[in-house]
Amino acid sequence: MFTAKKRRLAVFGAVAIGAMVALSGCSSSNPLKSGSTATASAGTIVIGSQQYYSNTIVAEAYAQALEAAGFKVDRQFNIGQRSVYLPELAAGKIDLIPDYSGNLLQFYDAKTTAKSEADIEAALPKALPSGLRVLTAAPATDQDTYTVTKAFSDKNGITSLADLKKFKGSLVVGANAEFQVRPYGIPGLKSVYGTTATLKAIADSGGPLTVGALKSGTVQLADIYSADPAIKANDFVSLADPQNMILPQQIIPVADKKIDTKAAAVIEKVDAALTQEQLISANSKSVNDKSSAAVIAKAFLQAAGIVK
Repeated sequence: MFTAKKRRLAVFGAVAIGAMVALSGCSSSNPLKSGSTATASAGTIVIGSQQYYSNTIVAEAYAQALEAAGFKVDRQFNIGQRSVYLPELAAGKIDLIPDYSGNLLQFYDAKTTAKSEADIEAALPKALPSGLRVLTAAPATDQDTYTVTKAFSDKNGITSLADLKKFKGSLVVGANAEFQVRPYGIPGLKSVYGTTATLKAIADSGGPLTVGALKSGTVQLADIYSADPAIKANDFVSLADPQNMILPQQIIPVADKKIDTKAAAVIEKVDAALTQEQLISANSKSVNDKSSAAVIAKAFLQAAGIVK
C-alpha cells in the first residue's frame, strides 16, 4: 500500500481546459489550478491524468478498478503535459498516471535509439527516475500522427512524411506547443525527412480546435492521435512514417515504486483488457455521445468482467 501523502500541489498558473472538459464530459477541475490544494488520507492512491480526454478515461478505469478492489483513490485529473505531471510523480505528489511508452521514453532520453515497443519497454526502467517504475503496457496504442485532409493528400500526392519535401508551399503544423521541441515534432521533420515546417500551437492535444484548424486550412498538418475517431469521421489521411520517426505509443502505467503487488495486479488487469478496439470505442463515446469518463470507464470494466 502507498504511504500517506500530505501535500500541497505546486501552483503552475491557470490552465485552459474548458474545451477538453467539454469534450470528455468530465466534471473534474484542474488539480493544479492556482490556489487549489489536495490532501490524501493514509493509504490513498493518487491517480493523475493528462489534459486529454482519452487519457482521463483510462485513468478513471484504473481508479474504479482499484476502488472495486478495496483501495482508496484520490483523482487528480487534467494535470497537463509531461513537463508538469512527471515532476509531480517523481516528487510523490501523485502515485500513478497512464502514459504512452515511446513519448515517455523520449521525455527522459531524447537520443534513445529504441524503435520497437519491446526495445522501449526494456529501456524505460533505466531512463526513469529512481523512484518510478512502469507496469505492463496495454495492447492499445494512441500514437501521434501527422494527419492531413483527403483533399490535401489527393491534390499534392502526399500520403507519407517522405512526400512532404516535394510540396512547394509553406507547411504549418497544428499541435501542442511541445511539438516545437519534441524529437518527432518540428525538429524531426527537418532532420529525418528534410522538411521545413512552422508550428501553430493549439493546446487541446489534437482535439476539436486542432481538427477545426485542419478542416479550415489554417494548418496543413495536424498532430491527431491514432485512436481519435475524428480521423475516420472526417476522412482524414494519417501520413505514413517510413523512417519510424514516431515511436510506438502503447498505453503504459507509470507509478511510484511503492505500489504494492495487489494494486499493480489490478492496474495490469485493466491494461490487459484495453485493446485498440476498446480504446477507439471509448473515445467515440466521449467525442460523439458526450458520455463522461466515469460512465465510459464503468461500461468498459463491466464488459471486461473487472467490476460488477
